[in-house]
Amino acid sequence: MDRNTVIGLLLITAIIIAFTIYNRPNPEQIEAQRRMRDSIAMMEAERAQLAAQQNARDAQSDTMLPSTVDPIADFFSAGTPSGMDTTSLSAVDSTVLDTLPENTLQSAKEETVVLENEKIRLLLNTHGGVIQSVQIKEYLHHSGKDLLLFDGRDEARFNLNLFNRNSVHLSTEDLIFTPITSTDGRSVTMRLEQGPGQYIDFVYTLPADEYMMDFEVRLAGMKNGLHPESLTNFRMNWEQKIRQQEKGRMFENRFTRIHYKYDKQDVQKMSETKNDHKELSEPLKWFSFKDQYFTFIVIGKQPFNNTILNSEVLSSPDYTKYYKAEGWVPVVISPDSDLITAGFNYYFGPVHYNTLKAYDKDISKSADKLELEENVYLGYRWLSWVNKWFVIPVFNFFLSLNWGMGLIILILTLMVKIITLPLTYKSFMSSAKMRVLRPQIQEFEKKYPGTDQEMMMKRQQATMELYNKVGINPMSGCLPMLIQMPVLLALFFFFPAAIELRQQGFLWADDLSTYDSLISWSGNIPLITRFLGNHISIFCLLMTAVNVIYTKYNMAMTDTGSTQAMPGMKYMPIFMSVFMFFFLNNYPAGLNYYYFLSTLITIGLTFLMKQLIDEDKVLAQLEANKKKPKKKSGFMARLEEAQKMQEKMAREKAKENAKRNYRH
Repeated sequence: MDRNTVIGLLLITAIIIAFTIYNRPNPEQIEAQRRMRDSIAMMEAERAQLAAQQNARDAQSDTMLPSTVDPIADFFSAGTPSGMDTTSLSAVDSTVLDTLPENTLQSAKEETVVLENEKIRLLLNTHGGVIQSVQIKEYLHHSGKDLLLFDGRDEARFNLNLFNRNSVHLSTEDLIFTPITSTDGRSVTMRLEQGPGQYIDFVYTLPADEYMMDFEVRLAGMKNGLHPESLTNFRMNWEQKIRQQEKGRMFENRFTRIHYKYDKQDVQKMSETKNDHKELSEPLKWFSFKDQYFTFIVIGKQPFNNTILNSEVLSSPDYTKYYKAEGWVPVVISPDSDLITAGFNYYFGPVHYNTLKAYDKDISKSADKLELEENVYLGYRWLSWVNKWFVIPVFNFFLSLNWGMGLIILILTLMVKIITLPLTYKSFMSSAKMRVLRPQIQEFEKKYPGTDQEMMMKRQQATMELYNKVGINPMSGCLPMLIQMPVLLALFFFFPAAIELRQQGFLWADDLSTYDSLISWSGNIPLITRFLGNHISIFCLLMTAVNVIYTKYNMAMTDTGSTQAMPGMKYMPIFMSVFMFFFLNNYPAGLNYYYFLSTLITIGLTFLMKQLIDEDKVLAQLEANKKKPKKKSGFMARLEEAQKMQEKMAREKAKENAKRNYRH
């Protein structure tokens, strides 16, 4: 082993050691990992205890013996130390109780209570004290029925898990609460009470004309009886099956996913195409259970700790995904009373950009902003600014005028075309210059005939020299198109995310947010169903037909006469136009309508420019440019150098082949 090898091995070892030390977790990260392991262990212990309790109940039911175990009394028995005055505890929530009429505390039985405002209607169930169903009043299911985010315990579950100091576990989802309704009807308290001053409250407060509601957990009379872990964090679980709300399930699935935001950091999202699992040790500000156009967001007043998120793709005809979130929620212990609290905000509503963004209007610090509008997917980060600062404001302005959606999309298309008109004109002029040189390029084909590499290189070199003499940059026609791409791509992402299109009709399309059907069928047709679904979209078909016509016309106009290089490439644009039909058939009718209009307007502009531009004058100008001294641009110089290198390599290869043939 020589000296260089030894030195190399030592350097590699030093780098590995330095990298290991650099990436070693700090004490905060180690503690977060420990808490995550402890929380998972406690969850497993909870599950084991619940299974044992269920087995005991099953065995007791089989023997038909009356139950002698009261889980509530057993849990609260560790709460108040002997000799403690509980009358002071009963006054902890006096601010709420004083506002209630007499006889509002009802006997413990399963019943439902309605809590609603102008936007949403909640049905609360005393079984578990949970939200049983949520209706979004301003919207409808694609079938025309009421739009429910969920309805019933089999679709959504919420659970608070607690341990007392004797390690007795309490799960709230199987217990019966008592409802307490405020006099103004804006608040409902679900109370689980063991005795004077010992209770668990779930307090739901829904302001007027809002999608956002307040939820608070209050635990009284247990400060000295809870397990130390429960005195710092409550363990809470949320589960929900996501209903299929839209007509196009295949397309809806692409936008149905869990989003979450780290505290004072960026918003992240989970996979929408496959099952996904995240164990997040860093503090989490909020998470959302989102479908294409509606979402349920849980926002912690204090960031969640050690959150576990699960997303599962379902094959059920009624549901698209199953979501579950488990997290430790920091608690606040009142210094003046025996009250322990944890608070949230729940958002039940549309995935509407301005609605979600409005919740940050009174927050000045950028790091403290909720950024709920990131639930609206507007494209890649480098691209979404086009939608945020141009498309959405313009779209909303025309919406405020109460114009029809078809007219708004037409005006938006015209505005985009007007803005990009200078670039379109420059691209057209570049094509016109290359087109008038067609006869001269065809002369090169006659001068250097054949399809062998040497002849092709000579034709290409002669063409580049001609372009350089007349002052044409072959890339000048492509550059304007590249500059337009951010706008075109932004609109591609905008239309599927715009809830404003939902159930808005135009012509034969009754819902511009999903596909429109010329014909549809049931069953699975190999290949066809996979790519097209079970329908053919009219707007997509029209868009494809117009695009093919324009592509053929544009190919004829931009043909420079060089047909021997790659003759098969002339059919590629037509193939791509037909391919787009299979790609866009499941996309919203509003998007295909926009592409249809955009192509029609482009055809009109092409005809107009052809009439306005005198190609004879263009050719005369190019001929005049030949007489002027030319300095090669950097691009042309590099292109010419590359061509010379290719030509040199081709000659050397030809010589080698000739020598090899001579030897044989």
